[in-house]
Amino acid sequence: MSLVEDVNKKWKQVVLSTSPMTPLEHCEWLKKLLIEVWPNYMNPKFSKRFAAIVEKRVKHRKSRLIERVELKEFSLGSCPPNLGLNGTHWSTSGDQKIMHISFDWNTNEVSILLLAKLAKPLVGTARIVINSLHIKGDLVLMPVLNGKVIFYAFETTPEVRIGVAFGRGGKQTLSATELPGVSSWLVKLFTDTLDKTMVEPRRQCYSLPSVNLRKKAVGGILFVTVTSASILTGSNMKGSSSGRQGSSLMDATLEENNENKVLQTFIEVELGELTRRTYASPGSSPRWDTTFNMVLHGDTGNLKFHLYKSSPICVKYDFLTSSEIKLKYVDDDSTIFWAVGHGSSVLVKHAERIGEEVEMVVPFEGFNFGELRVKLVLKEWQFSDGSCKSNNSMCIASRQSLIGSPNFQSRTGRKVTITVMEGKDLSEKDKFGKCDSYVKLQYGRVLYRTSMIPHVLNPVWGQKFEFDELEGGEYLKLRCYCEYNFGDDNIGSARVNLEGLIEGSTRDVWIPLEEVESGELRLQIAVRNDDSQVSMVGTENGSIKLVIIEGKDLIAADIRGTSNPYVKVLYGKLKKKTKVIYKTLNPYWNQAFEFPDNSSPLVLHVKDHNALLPTLSIGNCVVEYQGLMPNQTADKWIPLQGVKRGEIHIQITRVPELQKKSSLDPKNSSSKGNQIYSQIRQTMAKVRASISDGDVEGVSLALSEIKSLEEVQDEYILQLEIENMLLQNKTGELSQEMFASSQAPSNN
Repeated sequence: MSLVEDVNKKWKQVVLSTSPMTPLEHCEWLKKLLIEVWPNYMNPKFSKRFAAIVEKRVKHRKSRLIERVELKEFSLGSCPPNLGLNGTHWSTSGDQKIMHISFDWNTNEVSILLLAKLAKPLVGTARIVINSLHIKGDLVLMPVLNGKVIFYAFETTPEVRIGVAFGRGGKQTLSATELPGVSSWLVKLFTDTLDKTMVEPRRQCYSLPSVNLRKKAVGGILFVTVTSASILTGSNMKGSSSGRQGSSLMDATLEENNENKVLQTFIEVELGELTRRTYASPGSSPRWDTTFNMVLHGDTGNLKFHLYKSSPICVKYDFLTSSEIKLKYVDDDSTIFWAVGHGSSVLVKHAERIGEEVEMVVPFEGFNFGELRVKLVLKEWQFSDGSCKSNNSMCIASRQSLIGSPNFQSRTGRKVTITVMEGKDLSEKDKFGKCDSYVKLQYGRVLYRTSMIPHVLNPVWGQKFEFDELEGGEYLKLRCYCEYNFGDDNIGSARVNLEGLIEGSTRDVWIPLEEVESGELRLQIAVRNDDSQVSMVGTENGSIKLVIIEGKDLIAADIRGTSNPYVKVLYGKLKKKTKVIYKTLNPYWNQAFEFPDNSSPLVLHVKDHNALLPTLSIGNCVVEYQGLMPNQTADKWIPLQGVKRGEIHIQITRVPELQKKSSLDPKNSSSKGNQIYSQIRQTMAKVRASISDGDVEGVSLALSEIKSLEEVQDEYILQLEIENMLLQNKTGELSQEMFASSQAPSNN
């Protein structure tokens, strides 16, 4: 018996090595195995994978009768497909072994629920339920890397039929005729989805690692180096066509090359919504050697490399061709990279360690010999538990890219501090190649923005913002803008997930901006317990006393070579202003301000006051005071950012609570309220007098004073509300103590 098995084994080895096609083999064992493993293992895995694909496509390709559609449920059911009803056979293509097997899946156990908002003239919503599915075609399976990875795809577009039921609100059943065309739309949607994701040469990847660490990757950091392209000559372009433009553009490119005009080309790298581009390089074998920092959203990625022709005399760039490389996280912390090679062969690389460099040479679509050479380094994988794996060690992820945010926003009781440090290589927007940039930050329903830094592409902000940490994977949204008088332009966005942070650690990260060709933002991210900092008023933390003394060598804001400078002070959510000093570049204010010591960021904005035109920024700076000891005073000159010159002289003191006069004194509160009221009345009298005298500048100055007083009034009201809350809490504590003492047993 062993002799027979040995002969059969050798016969199969000879056949697989010499024959392009093996005889048909029965595979009842595969069907039995699939029945066993499908319900609990393969169904959940495939349902999750294809649900994400269908959800994305169903929102972008809606029926005309549907205004908005949402995928609510997706399950492929417990009935597995039938594989190899007519047997299976192997073929060879070069060194690659390929398994051919029939695929027939006819099931009534699928459960796919879509909730659709109907478009006019229809009204209301409809539940679309896909309750049966029939897919029939021929699969090819290609094992690589000694069986560690299997690529699979349909040989041709499969036949698809689905059964659809309609209803409103889950109660009233509608016939399919009441939503005409929806069934055919869904059939086309499923067919196109399969065609664009797993019909040759587009292949899905299934990994079989020897070790499963049972971690779910949700994002990563990828370094992509576009090295060079080879043999981009007319002979290779001849008769080819690109996926976007057709052969006419190639012929035109050929004619230019034949006229000995130098071909200038560049590569645009695309990963999701993130795009980057190289510079233009001349010749038929251009070299770029340009590295980009890219962000992955999820455990897979699809890198697209688009080749464009650049002409110095033409504004428009002509698309020539493209190539793709896909990547996927493997459960043993490794990464698979794959692409379609010449003759639809498989190009695959396996990075067994994070940080390991992989070099790939991939053919361009429509080219006989044109190839692109790239280097890829997966720097970091981030996981759903908040951890991440870099090439150095395990860490705590500060950035995970999730597609959506939860409907609920429960707080964790911790505070997240985001410091927007600086930007790099932002998009040029004005005619001088500069940009007046600022950043908006949104976390949950809280929205902040940085100051505007004028006329630079590498701005430095150094501004801190604090948020209440939210549960459920809520991510921080960043959007960078270039400021204009007639509206602001978006120059990139990014998403940062703040899950998994630990107290006492600060992560310093560069975040590439999406939807633009260049630009990155540097953030510092930290977290602390909310109770590690006491409340704003009436605590042992005391206060911060700031004295703005003077400015020196400020920039001129008007044509006479002078400015009307004043300082706007931002301390957390509190705002205050100095008086305006007219017609000087060396103002002297000597004004004091006091804030509750809650470690909020302290930012000073120096502005030019103008009675008729909007105020102009003439610099800003961040005041660092957190390292001060109680009763310690720092006296310093701080250079202004965002401008060529200018300094501001300040003194800042940390005052302990014991030295402060209690703000809970009714007489003190009453006198402060009366003082604010009296100042507002006096300023209103100034407004009326200036109007009577026709003094436009006086009216403007008085209105500015009123605005400042309103801010002081709002701040005072907030202080009273906090004091009221503290009094109520103290009263409650005293009541509990009195009740507890009254209930205590008597010693007598």
